[in-house]
Amino acid sequence: MIYLNHSRRQFLTRLTATGLAVGATIPQAEARPVPPRVTAPAAILVDARTGRVLFEKNADVVRAVASTQKLLTALILCERGDLRGRVVIQPSDTSAEPTKLGLKAQQNYGRGYLMQAMLVRSFNDVARALGRDYAGSEARFGAVMTDRAARLGCRSSRFLNASGLPAPGQRSCARDLALIARAAYAVPVIRQIVRLQSVPFRHADGREVVLQSTNKLMKRCSYVTGMKTGYTNAAGKCLVSSGASGNRHVIAVILGSSTKFIWDESQAMIDYGLAEV
Repeated sequence: MIYLNHSRRQFLTRLTATGLAVGATIPQAEARPVPPRVTAPAAILVDARTGRVLFEKNADVVRAVASTQKLLTALILCERGDLRGRVVIQPSDTSAEPTKLGLKAQQNYGRGYLMQAMLVRSFNDVARALGRDYAGSEARFGAVMTDRAARLGCRSSRFLNASGLPAPGQRSCARDLALIARAAYAVPVIRQIVRLQSVPFRHADGREVVLQSTNKLMKRCSYVTGMKTGYTNAAGKCLVSSGASGNRHVIAVILGSSTKFIWDESQAMIDYGLAEV
């Protein structure tokens, strides 16, 4: 017969009282998500609803951000309203290489229709037309963008055009873009457009094309809900992406990446955010 000393009997009694049988495994604390590994020079991940920062890397370093700033262009247009109004294309709108829809002078389109093409396929001539139509010139629209960004709390941004094409002195940073993206995400029409993987477009001359989204991450992940890609030689590969799962909504910003890493690292950030929130 095996005899137990007094302290051993007390220990077993406590185990029984807490519902743990002798030899049972004590549950381990659930492992926390591992922060993503991001090789890009700058990145930030935020809760889309509260703005809480979940991950960041060089988020305040000033950089070119390319076409991701078209989110701000869209935000300003939506805040003014009148998306059903018409835009008459001017000759100055048509010279916006390299990504162009092929707008022709004197054609006219619905403002919201053009905004949809700009967000889905990132056409620079469309962005130029929308900015010029809003403010009288693209340069004046850049000033509107800079002012609106400042009112959102952006401290490092200066915008000179609606498209994100290179311009001396134009700049932003990952943290500022997260502020802009959160404001855009809160606008239902923008949130609806940026999640479209394709959209038909009818030119003024009757030609019809199907515009495919530049955001490849949506095809890989059903929980990715947009938002905007960007690329120039100066900016590198940039991506503002959003993801949702249940009541969780996150926004990831990556700047200065490459084709090799941008999609995987953006997905890793979204996955981390949806697990962490």
